[in-house]
Amino acid sequence: VQLVQSGAELRNPGASVKVSCKASGYTFTSLYIEWVRQAPGQGLEWMGRIDPEDGDTVYAQNFQGRVTFTADTSTSTAYVELISLRSEDTAMYYCTYAHEYWGQGTQVTVSS
Repeated sequence: VQLVQSGAELRNPGASVKVSCKASGYTFTSLYIEWVRQAPGQGLEWMGRIDPEDGDTVYAQNFQGRVTFTADTSTSTAYVELISLRSEDTAMYYCTYAHEYWGQGTQVTVSS
């Protein structure tokens, strides 16, 4: 199993960012893909999950309205998009499968 994420992103406040997570080595639709983030000096924060089989999503309350999960079964790739970015969104973003397999992380930096 391998999860490979897209590269680091730098955005201005108010902009949006979309991070990808390409899965391989298992059946992409077999289980949720979850997204978590870790801000500098802080613990892991769960953002939510998507079921790639039917696109069903669950969002953590802190992110509702600002985050969207999608999944492309043709490429076995999951995406997280975060809008209206603010400095507090600066963090390493991770996708995970079954909390056993993790992407390498994508650094998102929000700064003017």
